[in-house]
Amino acid sequence: MSPPLNSALSAFSLAMLTRSAAEPTAKNFGVRPEGDISHLRPELIPDHDFLFAGFPCQPFSIIGNRDGFEDTRGTLFFELAETIKAKRPTALLLENVKQLLTHNQGKTLQRILGVLRNLGYWTDYKVLNALDFGLPQKRERIFMVGLRGSTSQFKWPNKKRKIRPLSALLEKNPDARYYVSDRIRQARIAAHKATMKPAIWHENKAGNISSHPFSCALRAGASYNYLLIDGERRPTPRELLRLQGFPESFKMVCNDSQTRKQAGNAVPAPMVAAIIEAILDGQED
Repeated sequence: MSPPLNSALSAFSLAMLTRSAAEPTAKNFGVRPEGDISHLRPELIPDHDFLFAGFPCQPFSIIGNRDGFEDTRGTLFFELAETIKAKRPTALLLENVKQLLTHNQGKTLQRILGVLRNLGYWTDYKVLNALDFGLPQKRERIFMVGLRGSTSQFKWPNKKRKIRPLSALLEKNPDARYYVSDRIRQARIAAHKATMKPAIWHENKAGNISSHPFSCALRAGASYNYLLIDGERRPTPRELLRLQGFPESFKMVCNDSQTRKQAGNAVPAPMVAAIIEAILDGQED
């Protein structure tokens, strides 16, 4: 049998991170990312049991141009494949946007899964929503599980958790700098009438506005005002982290703009934790 997944995992970070993104990783977890994976020789990466990775989503996202592997950012998957080939971890968990499921009539996803299978991994995939894991954020992501060379007992987590109320995440006295100008506020009110409060008003790429008792998916590169609480103010950095399930103990060491981008690039912590626990359960004797 393969080494148990609950053995010590290598704390080795592989990501294309700016210095500002590396700082909170070091501060909160005591691990400083080594840098751009494309500049690292796979054989020099420490042995590890578990590989969790999210390669850039922009090539496959509805927000981007959906160029897929034609976009140079999309090729990061193949850098991950070289690492997997060299280190042969027991299990893999890969994450991307929901649109990967249908990109290029599904051929892109099948190409990814085919690479993993050729490397000797049993694979499965599923689209999950952060709303089902207790977070007031509609964030749908595709997850791909790979288990090395064995018949898997893995089962996707299917127990839906009660959504934490939006009101429980909002700060009581946010700083005045998060409030939009009167011009923007009046324009939102003229365009939309909410039926609930508190609510997060969402302006999509086409300029249409909707409101919900939860947030639409956080985005790293969106307009500052595409999400407004009750049409009046932007979420604070701490609120953005709460929407991703980050604990209150998470230290913010960057400015607001950098933290906002990091929250938009993050994955919902409770959702990932549930999948990893399911993988571990499936590996037990």
